[in-house]
Amino acid sequence: MNDPRIPMQEDPEWISLYSKRDAIHPRAVHGRFQQLRDVTVWATLGGYLLLPWLQWPDGDGGWRQAVLFDLPGRQFHIFGVTFWPQDFILLSWLLISLAFALFLVTVLAGRVYCGYVCPQTTWTRFFTWIEKITEGDRHARIRLDKSPWHRKKILRRGSKHILWWMLASLTGITFVGYFTPIGDLLLRAFTWELGQWEIIWIAFFTGATYVNAGWLREQVCIYMCPYARFQSVMFDRNTLIVSYDTERGEPRKRGRRKEEESGIGDCIDCELCVQVCPTGIDIREGLQYECIGCAACVDACDAVMKQVDLPVGLIRYTTENALQGRPTDWFRPRLLSYGAMLLIMVSVLGYALATRVPLGIDVMRDRGQLYRTASDGMIENSYQLVVMNRSQQTRDIRLSLQAADGLHWQHGEQQIQLPAGATRTLPITLAYDPYTDQVSTGPVWFILEDQHNVRYRLRRESRFIAPAH
Repeated sequence: MNDPRIPMQEDPEWISLYSKRDAIHPRAVHGRFQQLRDVTVWATLGGYLLLPWLQWPDGDGGWRQAVLFDLPGRQFHIFGVTFWPQDFILLSWLLISLAFALFLVTVLAGRVYCGYVCPQTTWTRFFTWIEKITEGDRHARIRLDKSPWHRKKILRRGSKHILWWMLASLTGITFVGYFTPIGDLLLRAFTWELGQWEIIWIAFFTGATYVNAGWLREQVCIYMCPYARFQSVMFDRNTLIVSYDTERGEPRKRGRRKEEESGIGDCIDCELCVQVCPTGIDIREGLQYECIGCAACVDACDAVMKQVDLPVGLIRYTTENALQGRPTDWFRPRLLSYGAMLLIMVSVLGYALATRVPLGIDVMRDRGQLYRTASDGMIENSYQLVVMNRSQQTRDIRLSLQAADGLHWQHGEQQIQLPAGATRTLPITLAYDPYTDQVSTGPVWFILEDQHNVRYRLRRESRFIAPAH
């Protein structure tokens, strides 16, 4: 039986996990795919750094941080919507939707997520850019690695690490700024008034960014990221991946091919595709799990092909079937299944958000005693009602009761004005007169509704306990 998956190239030699790492210095390359990567990595890093500074109307005439995860207040503000812990199911649906989206993109176009928008790729690219500014191009960095320590090397390496640490620190502070108002956070940072946990988390993410993007780099993708390991299960012969056209490129011959030469492939063995690879692989050896699909080798090879007057596309995005002259099936069951599941989950999430009621009510019955007899002979049950305004504007709400005839509460229907994000606890006592009314144990419903929007209505059930007759 034919295996539909693409075979991965394995190194037959044993590789020690503790072998010394050879530093990879990718060569700078320009081309259409690298221009696209520049846009995506700038958008990723820029969005991450600028989003906490974006302000949003709070609904009561003021302004607040547009994206703020207020853990002490148990409120998660995302632009015009505020989520509470009770909305955790929405987060579950969102994560499931993102998972299916990742599966769909991987089956369709390989590891484009890794190559274009992955945080590790984004921060590593900026750290590499800093390294190029301070230490020079690829060959200059290799020579600097091999040279003994001297004043110039110390200055270059020192300035590189200072800039690395500054970007890592900005990353750590920004991350904490998603959980603490960033303006106040920076003010307290400059006045040395940060809290203990704020210091710990800033230090942790600063160190993690510095180590991952500055020192580990491709090792995160090769050894630590689980996505690199299970990608081969998701690839098939119709997946669009970066591939080397062996039929066209082999056999190789270094240098420009002469007109009288025959039987020679188009690959001139310049090895630029290896030099520009951020994970240090040779794409000509076939698909390898280290490949992140960044297409740097595509841009490098296309530039060389133009110089030697040969058609571009020796290395390109293509499918295994296309390389072997077979048609590519774009509408295969696996791809359609992931697309259908993604559509279903996005629809469910969208419906849940559209019908979400920005009010909340929790009913807690006093379990210390089933019922009590008041001094005037009334049979009473006690409750604690917690009403919440989960929106970003003040709301006028009405609290009412639906219960058996004869059962009433002390204060009757209540009109409550709740500010945005506010919570109020209300003690409620339900009672009846056993000498005039016959009330048995049964359900009661507390109804909370917005006085100005009939769509926003909640109904919570509890029980009234009466003595047995």
